[in-house]
Amino acid sequence: MTKHNITVSCPVPESFRVQQVAGMFDVPLEDKCTERFSVELPTQDEPWDVGLIVGPSGSGKSTVARECYGDAIAGAADWPADKAVVDSFGDMPMRQVVELFTAVGFSSPPSWVKPYHVLSTGQRFRCDLARALGRSFESRVTSFEQDEPSSLATRNSKLAPLLVFDEFTSVVDRTVAKACSTAIAKGIRRGSIPCRFVAVTCHYDVAEWLEADWVLDMATVRLERRRLRRPLIELEIYRCQVAAWQLFARHHYLSGKIAPGARCYLALWNGEPVSFCATLPIIAQKNHRRFTRIVTLPDFQGMGIGMRVVAAVAQLHRQAGLRINVTSSHPALIRHCKHSPQWRTVSVRKAGSRTRQSTRFKDYRSATGRAVVSFEFIGNP
Repeated sequence: MTKHNITVSCPVPESFRVQQVAGMFDVPLEDKCTERFSVELPTQDEPWDVGLIVGPSGSGKSTVARECYGDAIAGAADWPADKAVVDSFGDMPMRQVVELFTAVGFSSPPSWVKPYHVLSTGQRFRCDLARALGRSFESRVTSFEQDEPSSLATRNSKLAPLLVFDEFTSVVDRTVAKACSTAIAKGIRRGSIPCRFVAVTCHYDVAEWLEADWVLDMATVRLERRRLRRPLIELEIYRCQVAAWQLFARHHYLSGKIAPGARCYLALWNGEPVSFCATLPIIAQKNHRRFTRIVTLPDFQGMGIGMRVVAAVAQLHRQAGLRINVTSSHPALIRHCKHSPQWRTVSVRKAGSRTRQSTRFKDYRSATGRAVVSFEFIGNP
């Protein structure tokens, strides 16, 4: 731990109105042009993954971050208006771009192909975060097939590059702030984002969702070294009608259609719809079903809600004596199932399905042309 004594000053312009303000409100100009801060921060030789500098506006958060971390602070991103956001990462391999989007909870492929300026405020914030985190990939080659370390701390996190993000979650609503905080903390500790991260913000509510290893509160100028714990997310899951799909359809990366006979489930968090999934029978296989649609609304992506809902619904199918599979090309889903004891891999098709389209099921969407992995739910071992 190191103590930093910081003094910053700025010239006060000479003008008639400046003198008027000084006279009207008894402002001592010489005192107001200088600020001094004395803070303690963990050193970069110590093992930590996520830090937080928080405090009210004007408390010196940005000043301390700038003086202590300098070039590690993420700059403003320049997003071309005539390119999709997925094309705005230079020569970075596609798999790494997808990894970054997934790591910040931006998991909607239909939005990846849109320009930055047409996205929602929450989606733009996630894109800015992904671009900033992209720095950490400069000297690392990743692959979805490689096993990932469980934590940067176990790999000697002091060697990982540092990223400081000022005004963290300041432009988004608090639901998106929680989701982004959870997503980035998971990505860093899982090792898929090879960096250490310091968030600088005036919002205290992100601390426990980031599960920060240390928090510097500029309101009290105190440093707390402790690993905060993320609050529990309690979901309610209901069997629902197909009509509920309309709320989620445009966020799905395949067709927006759904079979009328699908068995549908809706997940609510604090009474608000957050996730949807549906299952269908597997053709010509008795008592065997598959997930046909899995969607979590964008504001709630990155919190792990989607796959927990899928597991709960899969368990209901198992209890009814049914087998249940999921097939996907989405890297986040594949990674989750690959490392979860509740799922076993049943097939890997790098070129997608070669099965011809059935004439009996005209709305059936096969995996032709897409690389997909199939898993079967086996429950807790």
